[in-house]
Amino acid sequence: METFIGAVINGLALGMAYALIAVGYSMVFGVLRLINFAHGSIYAFGAYMVYFFISIQVGLFWSIMIAIVLSGILAMLVDKLALEPLRKKQSIPIASLITTVGVSFIIQNGLALEQVFTSEKKGFPSLNLFPNIMIGNLTIQSSQIIMFAVALVLLAVLSYIVNKTKIGLSMRATEQNARAASLMGVNTNFVISFTFFLGGCSAAIAGTLISGYYQIISPTMGATIGLKAFAAAVVGGIGVLYGSVVGGLVVGVVECIAAQYLGSNVRDPMAFVILILILIIKPNGLFGKKGVSKV
Repeated sequence: METFIGAVINGLALGMAYALIAVGYSMVFGVLRLINFAHGSIYAFGAYMVYFFISIQVGLFWSIMIAIVLSGILAMLVDKLALEPLRKKQSIPIASLITTVGVSFIIQNGLALEQVFTSEKKGFPSLNLFPNIMIGNLTIQSSQIIMFAVALVLLAVLSYIVNKTKIGLSMRATEQNARAASLMGVNTNFVISFTFFLGGCSAAIAGTLISGYYQIISPTMGATIGLKAFAAAVVGGIGVLYGSVVGGLVVGVVECIAAQYLGSNVRDPMAFVILILILIIKPNGLFGKKGVSKV
């Protein structure tokens, strides 16, 4: 039983971090009806920025803050330089989708350049910032507590921004009908840029949390994690904020339980096993809305 509880605790911590990444997919999909496959690489970029600034003795807190801002700016630039020109030319949706895949590879390979960080894996500072908690024979790592608590707070902040602020109202109006929102005075270009910025910030925070938990980073780290977070967003109902949270928790818990009892080789595929099963049962995801066209 303690083994099972330990796997669940580990899954909840990882699941909250997945949820932070999944929220970025959902927010962008909400306003653009677009899957941003560059999101996983921005997650990796955020972790590398933390690593870089720590390596030049900036300090952990300020390294994270700078990385969050830079990742948000990078996400905005992805939209401004690669996606906005396609929207202005009214390109077909698949063009934007393929563009995000291309941008993902550009960022990923940029991080692997020999003149930058090289392709080798690198150690990352641990998030075990205080002693572990012992409950009988069960050990709860401080990094797990930090991951869960930080992700929970940030997801609550994102939910407040989307549901209780003026910019959040503009985001929801743009999601419902971008042209009508524009006619009512909403600056839809700013809303889209702000959405990408928030998504980039949340990805950087998730990158820091997960990297601090595993204590290692690599240029390709965003590929698998990004797809698992995308699976979590779809499982919860892509475009639905709280659905991303639930989807992240489901994916995190199930993969950790599967890894514990079936072996570590089944950890990564479990996210997609869950995705397939959920889509067979509920094609729109757990909380998805019927009638939403998906790219």
